[in-house]
Amino acid sequence: MTVSPEPEASTPPVTTLPAAGNGLLRWLRARWLGLDRWSLLVVGVALLLALPVLTVFVAALQPTGAVWRHLAATVLTDYVRDSMLLMLGVGAGALLIGVPAAWLTSIYEFPGRRLFEWALLLPMAIPAYIIAYTYTGLLDFAGPLQTALRQWFHWTRQDYWFPEIRSLPGAVVMLALVLYPYVYLLARAAFLDQSVAVLEVSRTLGAGPWRRFFAVSLPMARPALIAGVSLVQMEALADYGTVQYFGVGTFTTGIFRVWYGMNDSTAAAQLAALLLLFVFALLLFERLSRRRARFHHIGNRQYRPQRLPLAGPAGWLATGTCLLPLLFGFLIPAGQLTAWALRTAPRVVDGRFLQLLVNSLLLALGAALLALALAVLLGYGQRLRPRPLVRLAVWSAGLGYAVPGTVVAIGVMLPFAALDRSVDAWAREWLGLSTGLLLSGTLTALLFAYCARFLPVALHSVEAGLTRIRPSMDDAARSLGSTPRGVLWRVHIPMLRGSLLTAVLLVFVDVLKELPATLILRPFNFNTLAVRTYELASDERLADSASFALAVVLAGIGPVILLSRAIGRARPGYDPVP
Repeated sequence: MTVSPEPEASTPPVTTLPAAGNGLLRWLRARWLGLDRWSLLVVGVALLLALPVLTVFVAALQPTGAVWRHLAATVLTDYVRDSMLLMLGVGAGALLIGVPAAWLTSIYEFPGRRLFEWALLLPMAIPAYIIAYTYTGLLDFAGPLQTALRQWFHWTRQDYWFPEIRSLPGAVVMLALVLYPYVYLLARAAFLDQSVAVLEVSRTLGAGPWRRFFAVSLPMARPALIAGVSLVQMEALADYGTVQYFGVGTFTTGIFRVWYGMNDSTAAAQLAALLLLFVFALLLFERLSRRRARFHHIGNRQYRPQRLPLAGPAGWLATGTCLLPLLFGFLIPAGQLTAWALRTAPRVVDGRFLQLLVNSLLLALGAALLALALAVLLGYGQRLRPRPLVRLAVWSAGLGYAVPGTVVAIGVMLPFAALDRSVDAWAREWLGLSTGLLLSGTLTALLFAYCARFLPVALHSVEAGLTRIRPSMDDAARSLGSTPRGVLWRVHIPMLRGSLLTAVLLVFVDVLKELPATLILRPFNFNTLAVRTYELASDERLADSASFALAVVLAGIGPVILLSRAIGRARPGYDPVP
């Protein structure tokens, strides 16, 4: 037996408290502060991308002024009430549309299922403000529907009642029609991923279709449903074009009025901070809702499930259930836009239209590639150095997608404008010249805002791809002498091609549709298709805006179809779309 030597008498005694303190410091240095170049780079980039959110909270801590007191006394209660009602209404509507469609296309075989499987995602290609303009033109008093009713029945305005489209319920319906695919996408993935054995056992025990749905499949899919509804509600809170056009007072419209109408950046930041509290409450609810619950799938999920056939009236009822959201969410708006565009295209499709198209495509492509590069850096850096500080920094960079475009724009404009003023003051004092706007009001600020807003879309795709690469492949490449950068370029990038393409397409579509951030941050004399559509619709030139809106929709259809096919191929029971 080996006996450890006794400590020398001259060794000073160490008390318990300093030992604990030294251990804590060593743990902090090892786990949190032991940063190498990769860790420092990832933390620095992530904190830079989190700057807009941090800026809004810092600006909101300034003392309240007369504008804020005026808002609190007059319209702040309306903003809170309408935002809450919009958020809850759109979430409920998306659930009612998306869950039945996902259940039917996942479990049953009926006429048109293969088509609906991917076509139900097409409303994602239409921005909410575009569908709002389209239905306003169709359903207004002077629109074709009410005009036809008056002609057919010889009615006057006082002879009938028609629901007002420009209202809070109208905004709820419009947003639900284009946002339900978030719920449908996640719900369908959850239903396809559920254990076939559990469903078969419940069936052999005598549970009918409705009981299996409510007692088995729906509870097992609850985490996915809550995540989908949370995404829908955050998108509803972030919307500006629809609620502004319909005259609904929400936080986003209030921020624009304070920023442009009252020229008070502090009050706008305080409104934005209050809106962020709603967003963070949604994120916290989504996190806590699945904190204790565990939903494990057992059995062989790779087994191809046998779809249950629906024939006769039941089959056609399922077809109608899936057709209605596709009809009202895509086919009718797209058809009306096409009819308007055919009538007005000879007048509006000119050199200016082509310039706007080029501006939009180049801006969206540049933002998508930049966001992809940052996502690869953050995702791979977190894989290399999974320290708590690195994970926390990457998580903070991912908050942008949960933050409305108006908030991101204000969070970008305030520090960029302050930096421009400082540089200009220094140049005037020491060089005798004015530098003007170096950052704010330029494409640099706009691209930075896009990256801060949509980086999580690319980051999620990159991280999902990285998790499918075994760490042993990294170890093998490193043992052969490759550096971390060499492993990324020679091993990971070739294997991530599908994930990288998905990330680029998703960010491209999101940037192409983005309206509020572009309105605030775009340079002078620089316009995009989305902004031009908004300008023409705001002037009640709905038919003239159709060509611009249709270009945005057509650019988003291809990526949406590719996304649907990718989801289907990744799940058991997939039948290729012919």
